[in-house]
Amino acid sequence: MTGPLVPFREIVLKVHSRCDLACDHCYIYEHADQSWRTRPRTISDEAISWTALRLAEHAKAHALPSVSVILHGGEPLLAGPARLRRVCEELTRALDGVAALDLRIHTNGLQLGPRYLDLFEEFGVRVGISLDGDRAANDRHRRFADGRSSHSQVLKAVALLRQDRYRPLDLGLLCTVDAANDPVAVYDALAALDPPRIDFLLPHATWDEPPPRPGGSPTAYADWLLTVFARWDAQGRPMPVRLFESVLSTLSGGPSLTESLGLAPTDLVVVETDGTLEQVDSLKSAYEGAAATGFDVFSHSFDEVAAHPGVRTRQLGLAGVSETCRECPVVRSCGGGLYTHRYRSAPAEQAEPGTGAPGGFDNTSVYCADLEALIRGIESRTTAASVSPALADTGELMVAQEELTRSLLAGLHAELGGRGGAEWQEAWELAGAVEQHSDGLDEVLAHPYTRTWLIDAMAALREERPGALAIALRLRPYVAAAVVRGRLDLPVRVGLTDGVLHLPTLGTLRTGASGEAEVRAVEQGFLVRTPTAELLVGHPGETTPYWRPVRHLRRDGAPVLALDDLDPYRDCFGTPVHPGLGEEEAAGWSDRLAAAWRLLGDTVPEQTAEAESTLSTLTPLLTAETPARLPGHHGHGALGVPLEGGAEELAPALLRGLRRARLRALTEVTDLYALDGEWLRPAPWQEEPVPLSALLVGAYERVGLAAYDPRHRDHARRALDMLQDAAELTVGGKSLLAVLREEADRG
Repeated sequence: MTGPLVPFREIVLKVHSRCDLACDHCYIYEHADQSWRTRPRTISDEAISWTALRLAEHAKAHALPSVSVILHGGEPLLAGPARLRRVCEELTRALDGVAALDLRIHTNGLQLGPRYLDLFEEFGVRVGISLDGDRAANDRHRRFADGRSSHSQVLKAVALLRQDRYRPLDLGLLCTVDAANDPVAVYDALAALDPPRIDFLLPHATWDEPPPRPGGSPTAYADWLLTVFARWDAQGRPMPVRLFESVLSTLSGGPSLTESLGLAPTDLVVVETDGTLEQVDSLKSAYEGAAATGFDVFSHSFDEVAAHPGVRTRQLGLAGVSETCRECPVVRSCGGGLYTHRYRSAPAEQAEPGTGAPGGFDNTSVYCADLEALIRGIESRTTAASVSPALADTGELMVAQEELTRSLLAGLHAELGGRGGAEWQEAWELAGAVEQHSDGLDEVLAHPYTRTWLIDAMAALREERPGALAIALRLRPYVAAAVVRGRLDLPVRVGLTDGVLHLPTLGTLRTGASGEAEVRAVEQGFLVRTPTAELLVGHPGETTPYWRPVRHLRRDGAPVLALDDLDPYRDCFGTPVHPGLGEEEAAGWSDRLAAAWRLLGDTVPEQTAEAESTLSTLTPLLTAETPARLPGHHGHGALGVPLEGGAEELAPALLRGLRRARLRALTEVTDLYALDGEWLRPAPWQEEPVPLSALLVGAYERVGLAAYDPRHRDHARRALDMLQDAAELTVGGKSLLAVLREEADRG
């Protein structure tokens, strides 16, 4: 096994090995592994102490900020208050000063009363109660050994836990799905109890012992769960339902929220009442000894268990699922299903070498059809509501981009945490004053290279680079530029770098002085007072011996755009930028850009019109071509464009850059894919396969270029075909793919 060891963050501690119910779907007592018969009924003092010691050393060795311990059974409350107090005390003492301790207990609730809840309140133990729904559903499996119903007693426990005093301890309800039960009646019964969370669990099953399927439907469990989902969704999702929220999270590119789904590595270990260390409990459904490791808390560390081949297999992510699963479009969400549910026994000659145990986890889940139907069903029901409006609306994209820049500025303020001193605080307060009285700050924050500065400043502080504070204090010239733009009578102190002051969006002033200066707006321009002189710029657009303004493209048939070859943060395109254009170079470039723009307007008018609403800044590049990757860390609205070339060369370069810039802007405000690089896919335009991100960039670019030059159409359509069933795509990515299909068909 390769890859780093994954530390355990969750411990299931068996405090009692027997139960006061006789549930016929219980994986401990009713399935293949019957090792419970040889376990002590109650965990010993020695096992408790060693567990606490092992957990503390593990948390310390891996610098874990927190660990969860779930008190489990059998029925853990049968251990009694005294034994549970000993467990809580030992764990709390061992983890004190090492890691935060999250204590939980999973119970059937029959023994729950004030004496237990007072103890749990003292140690912050949160309580999850198993309940399978209304009386009819719950009594189908969760009965006493003599056949009596447990439903009313469980409801009393839930009601007690809901009392104001104990409400903070309520972890929610766990419900094992039975497809023979009425899904609406089950959900309504659970929801009526107002739980903080509901966990729906598929009954443990394998290919050897498949789950019952009422009516023989291959998707009976998906149909049941989708009925519940529809009701939960229609009611406004009144409480979290972990199974549904996990699917919604992974569909949008986020993490799985449950071990039952997704590709996150397992980080759970079980401690039995005799101190033996085992893998996840559900493996007991597969075969006798499936969960065994051969280790115990008395002689072995948790690191030794984490290195066990069985544990490592469940930490391999995508590499740990079957080949069929790896090629499935929904694998990011289902993760191949729960590891146990993949088991199929094999002939003895195919047993895993050296284990003596039958092989057979390299399969799809016995719930494979259900999982796919569930994920696709949730996706189809929620795509419209969950996809970012920025994908279809340019205005929404620009708003999202502005919010991103503002959040970065707020993040920089928080990251400084007072380290900026009086200089930062003064500039921060001035920025607030500017925002109250003009649009000047909005205009400066909308400048694409403001984003570049913010990202650099944040990185410098986090990396503790020399000069990091000075980078952050460049906020002052941004505020000064905003004051000038807003024509506000607010003096702004700024620092001079080698006698130069750059006011973003406006231009560069060469003062010949050092130290600090003061900038003040006057009439149409501004005044700069340095330690040695006063320099007046009557109008920011006029050149003087000491002031060089940002030039603008002003030609018929083209939008007014900044030609920024001055901003110190413009070098962010992955290819060299021009150090500064002369007047004749700037004029010639402007003429050729305008001619290229007119050519685009005649050929691809829709794309050109959209670009005019978003593009603000062009920066000349020394290279003869646009960069071969997405633009760098700058805000939406900037393009790096080659200086050389006529209209025929600059037009496709502009279009290519516009397409890449828009896609980059989308990826910054919404997740289009996840697990990028886990798969490599053929690219029609080259021999070597590429990750999905590169394939999507190429497809997005070529769909746009095909409308200008039909030679790109074949590559564009073939790339879209390859993306069609890509597992990496989120719901947003799939929506974007649909938009690209429509655009390609129009072309």
